[in-house]
Amino acid sequence: MKRNLSLLAMFVLLSNSSNALADVKLQGEAGIRLRDDFNRINTYGVKTSKDDQYFQYRVRLKPSADLGDGYYFKALIQDENYAGGWDTVSSNNTERYSLTVSQFYFGHNSENSQWKIGRLPLGSLDNPILDLTLYAIPGTGPQGTKLYAVDTPVSTNHFDRLFGFNYGAKVGGGEWNAIVVNFDNNATSQLLNDGYGFYTNFKASVGDITLIPQAYFTLTHLGDGRNPYSFGTQVIIPVGKSKVSLSGFYTADHNTYYGNSYNYNGYIFRAKAESGPFLAWIDYNRTNDDQNKKDFNNTFVWVQYNVKVHESAAGTFSLTPTIRYRASRENNTAGAIDNNLFRTELYATVTF
Repeated sequence: MKRNLSLLAMFVLLSNSSNALADVKLQGEAGIRLRDDFNRINTYGVKTSKDDQYFQYRVRLKPSADLGDGYYFKALIQDENYAGGWDTVSSNNTERYSLTVSQFYFGHNSENSQWKIGRLPLGSLDNPILDLTLYAIPGTGPQGTKLYAVDTPVSTNHFDRLFGFNYGAKVGGGEWNAIVVNFDNNATSQLLNDGYGFYTNFKASVGDITLIPQAYFTLTHLGDGRNPYSFGTQVIIPVGKSKVSLSGFYTADHNTYYGNSYNYNGYIFRAKAESGPFLAWIDYNRTNDDQNKKDFNNTFVWVQYNVKVHESAAGTFSLTPTIRYRASRENNTAGAIDNNLFRTELYATVTF
């Protein structure tokens, strides 16, 4: 923690120094949210419920440096003890909020191309391709809760970043991007047998409509031995000052790795609307796990409205009431398991 504070102090001093060799900036945000959870579970006809209310808080610091001639450095510093960087108040306020480097990357921008390397931000809250790839079959997340593809797990539980190398260029009137990602370095007995993946997309415009076809391939395997691939597209349609985006992705895995067999396929559809301070989307995901004779059906709804209480050149203060609802069902040879979660949230956020 002392090292982190020293690092932050250095950024502050550099950002305020007129003699700094690089143009260093420090931006950030702080938020508090009140959340109410209403969880209803039905396991083969046996019903249980759990209701909970709790406060959480989060601080994010975003140092960056312009190195000149197109070279730059950016980072995100936050706590990673809890999903999304949101810490929960514990007994008598005894929790410790430990800042750490969550993202960092440096790179270069030119007129027709760009590259960057490091712990890269993914923007996965707007793009569910990796949510589907990693959680087509619901699994157990870092915090011990069962996660679904519609839970935005990559953004929330994987902190919206992966280590990798990204290259992009203008091609044929559009923008092409490719990322080689390193999921893990678990293999110790041979070269190039760690967890590697490849993601690519192409962004093009047809009139006012933006098309983003994309694909992901596992080059080796994930940490649990899976070797999935995914593909699909996003379509962004402007409607006056608003916009509607549609996404559809398919994933599958049919392989055997060290005696573990995987045989499943699934898809996710998303319809999203944004209009000024209003944001809403709905996801539907279905996965057929033929290996274990199960299928999963998940629906998710997110609705929020952002109220700007204060806005200036120095920063903003806003309130954001939010509603989330997830309805999940697992069908297997023994029957059906329902796991439904309704959440109300109120965010108070300052940016600076």
